[in-house]
Amino acid sequence: MTVKAIVHPAEEGGFWAEVPAMPGCVTQGETLDEVRDNLREAIEGWLEAGEPVTEIAAEDQVLELAL
Repeated sequence: MTVKAIVHPAEEGGFWAEVPAMPGCVTQGETLDEVRDNLREAIEGWLEAGEPVTEIAAEDQVLELAL
């Protein structure tokens, strides 16, 4: 799996990073190497947590779209 992350310089020094395809998947580090390691851990944790469970009522419809 390949995932893109955006790395930003932090105001207080170091860096912070986010994975746009995974809402809430963010991390930080003092160096780019540390951010890279922390991103791997954050992504693994995000994937292990799974997607939030959404309650679907009997009258609801689920559509799956391929883009």
